[in-house]
Amino acid sequence: MESAIREMSALADATGAVNLAVGSPDFPAPPALKRAAIAAIRGDNNQYEVNAGSIKLRRAIAEKVGRYNRIEANAEDNVTVTCGSTEAITAAMVALTEAGDKVIIPEPFYESYVPATIISGAKAIHVRLEEPGFAFREEDLKAAFSQRPRVILVNTPNNPTGRVFSASELRTIADLCEDYDVIAITDEIYERIIYDGKTHVSLAAIGNMHERTVTVSGMSKTYSITGWRVGYAVAEKRLTKSIRTIHDFLTVCAPSPFQEAALRALQLPESYYRRLTQIYEKKRRYMTRSLSELGFNFQPPEGAYYIFADFEQIRKVDDYAFAEWLVKEVGVAVVPASSFYADRSGGRSMVRVAFPKKEATLREAVDRMKKKL
Repeated sequence: MESAIREMSALADATGAVNLAVGSPDFPAPPALKRAAIAAIRGDNNQYEVNAGSIKLRRAIAEKVGRYNRIEANAEDNVTVTCGSTEAITAAMVALTEAGDKVIIPEPFYESYVPATIISGAKAIHVRLEEPGFAFREEDLKAAFSQRPRVILVNTPNNPTGRVFSASELRTIADLCEDYDVIAITDEIYERIIYDGKTHVSLAAIGNMHERTVTVSGMSKTYSITGWRVGYAVAEKRLTKSIRTIHDFLTVCAPSPFQEAALRALQLPESYYRRLTQIYEKKRRYMTRSLSELGFNFQPPEGAYYIFADFEQIRKVDDYAFAEWLVKEVGVAVVPASSFYADRSGGRSMVRVAFPKKEATLREAVDRMKKKL
């Protein structure tokens, strides 16, 4: 199973296209984080860290999830530092499922979820989000839960759609998890990138869901350090013990000096997050306006930094043909949307456009499209 994101990024590198396929910033990380990483390396913090993660960082994460996510946690029993959120999800999936178990994965979904399920030996049950708003349909969720899954994997704010799932939608999922004794794994990596006054709600903060939820997040997106690979999983003690065992054999530990930098990240003031929202809101405004003028149709993202855009009024081809034409002939790389669906008939007239880029990068991409579209 090849990554469409990596495929399109490779094409961008080969052709000199502007890369709006990969969701990583092309602007600098906060200076305080870079200084902390450099200081850790110069201080010879180069060896294995404790498997579960630096105790100082775990304490800071526990404090952060208590304050921001409303999840009660302690460093010793509930927090595991991982090599990014992707590893946290894979470790949780392997730890908490057995061969033949079923896992509910709403679609469209981020591309690593299905491979993580396959690696664990489980089988995916897909629930299609209702378009155009990409909302959960309660009857579809009930039908999926009636198949007696072991796990549901929920991603909010959502990649690729930009949805921020409401408290009502999450309460429906919580009720079904309670009724059917299902564990939830929640990918909340974009939790700080939210627009239009929306509020991020963690599933683990609803009712008694903290007992059966693995909350996954990390430093990559909020602090523009996707290559440093520091994520974390927060879960009840019994679940955490299983996750740590798998994490140990997957990667041993997250990079030690970058754990020191992550600790510094969690000490940044609230003004940092307000500024982050302002920066991304400006980029979202520019890209939604520009793509609309070019003829794309879409629901403006409520969170994260992607636009899931329909190109049917621009070119009558499928998504892979459109993405290939766009990267080779126009000089802009995006991701064909059917790669986010189990049934590749989904998303055939759509692409995912990433906008965590410098203003000059986004302007160049839009200028290239204006000349050809």
